[in-house]
Amino acid sequence: MSRDTNSRWPGFFKLSIPERISQLAQRAGLDEADLRFLSQGEHLPQHTADHMIENCIGTFELPLGLAMNLRVDSTDRLVPMAIEEPSVLAGLSKAARYLRQGPGISTNVTVPLMIGQVQLMGVPELDRAKQRVLDAKPELLALANTLDPKLIAVGGGARDLEVRILPSEGEDDPVGTMFVVHIIVDVRDAMGANAVNTMAEHLAPRLEELTGGRARLRILSNLADRRLVVARGQVPVSKLGSNGDPNVGADIAQGVMEASVFAERDPYRAATHNKGIMNGIDAVLIALGQDWRAVESGAHAFAARSGRYRALSRWRVRDGVLHGEVELPLAVGTVGGIIESHPAVRAAFAILDIHSAAELASVAAAVGLAQNLAALIALATVGIQHGHMRLHARKIGLALGAAEEELGPLTEELQRRGRIDSETAAAVLAELRGSRG
Repeated sequence: MSRDTNSRWPGFFKLSIPERISQLAQRAGLDEADLRFLSQGEHLPQHTADHMIENCIGTFELPLGLAMNLRVDSTDRLVPMAIEEPSVLAGLSKAARYLRQGPGISTNVTVPLMIGQVQLMGVPELDRAKQRVLDAKPELLALANTLDPKLIAVGGGARDLEVRILPSEGEDDPVGTMFVVHIIVDVRDAMGANAVNTMAEHLAPRLEELTGGRARLRILSNLADRRLVVARGQVPVSKLGSNGDPNVGADIAQGVMEASVFAERDPYRAATHNKGIMNGIDAVLIALGQDWRAVESGAHAFAARSGRYRALSRWRVRDGVLHGEVELPLAVGTVGGIIESHPAVRAAFAILDIHSAAELASVAAAVGLAQNLAALIALATVGIQHGHMRLHARKIGLALGAAEEELGPLTEELQRRGRIDSETAAAVLAELRGSRG
């Protein structure tokens, strides 16, 4: 089935869920299995879930939404996102519309290199041991590359080997100097954890022979700083204003830049700034069955690489244009894991229409940049609670049992009163029902 790749979809939010699914199926060229999952809410089969984790007692769902307007590397993307937080998809779609009025978002993705670590303790002669390991590099890489023929066949495999010596950190340090070997692996379209962990474990006995030490930890690092993505975007300042008012646009752009510099200078602000970036990235990764916890860990470690926790993104105004950039490690994959077994993940991949880990990393980073812009615009203008609390009011109404036709009047009245809590909502709901007799 052919696809309509245009991610501009005005009025999509006004449609009912069946109408959205029907139109999405036509636009994204979904097959019957994907359509059945979206239309009928076909859950993860219990027997499949039971084989995925221990002590399984059921499954847990999140809303699956669609972000609009995103253009990444000259290609439009409809982006599935699994998230419970209000206003994220609306804000992202609005920011993506701003960004496509410039040249769109462009990305650069490095070779997908992951690091496996082998910790060795009690190494007697550190310098001599280091030289022996480095001299044995060809042998060790060849040994690692005997373990995964499929990875080698697609052009991946162990590429390099490094030695790090970590000294004790003061009198209170309970152990002595550590000798750590890094094996650098090109994992291609996999996230890479299984391949890297297997190589690290397999090399450990030979490393013990070479160093005279005892191998302890043998595992990958989630600080995937050899596997980086940079996403860049531009918005003409004039496009940010209300009805094209250049003064309003200039003020918004200045506010975004000031918020960015705040996060660059202050770790307290940077933590929340980066959380906003990860709001978008995590939601994409969850929908696509990725290890979002590994990406979170790597992103925050990367943000602190200078010794102080900093913002992952940077926004500047130059010559009437707002320029944004985000850089972070993204260890993602399009093979293995639950990609083939989970119906929601299969449907999400079909909607997004990506075929490599590099494409997935590009889309995720672009979403992070657009999500960051959405948050900074809100903070620089009406405040973050304006859109958030409107959706929060709807959630409170649903929890109180409000019918669909009651949600609109309930939300409007709560916003008018300036109090959005369960007690006030219950009183308003009772008033609305009383007025209808």
